[in-house]
Amino acid sequence: MKHKSETEAVTMKQNQGFVYLRTEELSWQRNGQQIVEEISVEVSRGDIVAVAGPSGAGKSSFLRLLNRLTEPTSGKVYLEGQDYTEIAPQELRRRLGMVMQLPYLFPGTVAENIRFGPAQRGQQLGDSEISELLERVSLGGYAARDISNLSVGEAQRVSLARTLANDPEVLLLDEPTSALDRAAEQEVEELIREIITAQQLTCLIVTHNMEQARRMAERAMLIREGRLIAMGPAKEVLNAD
Repeated sequence: MKHKSETEAVTMKQNQGFVYLRTEELSWQRNGQQIVEEISVEVSRGDIVAVAGPSGAGKSSFLRLLNRLTEPTSGKVYLEGQDYTEIAPQELRRRLGMVMQLPYLFPGTVAENIRFGPAQRGQQLGDSEISELLERVSLGGYAARDISNLSVGEAQRVSLARTLANDPEVLLLDEPTSALDRAAEQEVEELIREIITAQQLTCLIVTHNMEQARRMAERAMLIREGRLIAMGPAKEVLNAD
């Protein structure tokens, strides 16, 4: 697993404020229904953006469009100024790592799940690297545990570790705590904040929980019926809702 050197960390800090991800009139239709409609936004390196709005507003669909889990009907997405259709989907999804609402893990052990992504690129993670990743998500000693023996909260943390194993530049979080009880929600939320800060990651987090959005994000975009209603400082956008 590649680690960010001190020089890389300084460079990333200097690059904060530069537009990393940009969408232009991004749209998606399903069965003739407009799910996402002409959303144009800019996300700078280091931004933590809450994608907020009511259930069914198109938030998760918007997120899936960003790493081509869903293909847009029209519009463009640019990653550091490059049209994302010019980037191989596997590489795009490595750089824009997604954590789903419900953790989907492969049958087998925790370590096997974490090794999967890097192995697709010909990179083999050693036991020490697996252990380090698990320590970062507060699951030290879980490498050999079968995923069938995990709680939902533990599975979500493994899902996060598996995403981090790919050294993403952006975390796309789709309601990452909605399936958890209150105690597990707080633990995972705090963990995500710590990781984002420590690694200076850019992050978009989908949530319908306005309190969570205020706690976690610096900026927010508000979506209703597939349309972008507002984008700006989280306190202003969410308090105006």
